[in-house]
Amino acid sequence: MRIGIGYDIHRLVEGRKLFLGGVQIPYSKGLIGHSDGDVLLHSASDAILGAAGLPDIGELFPDTDFKYKNMDSRNIFSEAVRICNQAGFTIVSLDIVVICEEPKIIPYKHSIIESIKSLIGGTSHVNVKGKTNERMGDLGSGNAIACISVALLQEI
Repeated sequence: MRIGIGYDIHRLVEGRKLFLGGVQIPYSKGLIGHSDGDVLLHSASDAILGAAGLPDIGELFPDTDFKYKNMDSRNIFSEAVRICNQAGFTIVSLDIVVICEEPKIIPYKHSIIESIKSLIGGTSHVNVKGKTNERMGDLGSGNAIACISVALLQEI
């Protein structure tokens, strides 16, 4: 068994769609990033890759490469799962914490979990929690969304 941790943060801006876990969330702002800015899938991808001892998404999908501009993060996550499996590991569990004041995560939790499970395939356990930053800092003032993920892998 191996454990990995992932973290990501992106600023919220007007004029972008908000994606979390591959699900479009109705909100007045979206996350800015080289890709679609999906902090949840970025964080979970890095947790999976880290547990498998593989390069992180910054190495695999550098923001200096234009071909990844506005990339759907579901593709990033699917590639992380694919190379994890190719390296001889299967995902047992993902535990994910989304940190933001708004939007509230609970109404979208089930859809996000189902989206992630569909990208993984198999019977992996996936949990998603929403937390606030108690109105402190950029997260607490609603200027950003962050995510922390933990992945548990098992050798195939």
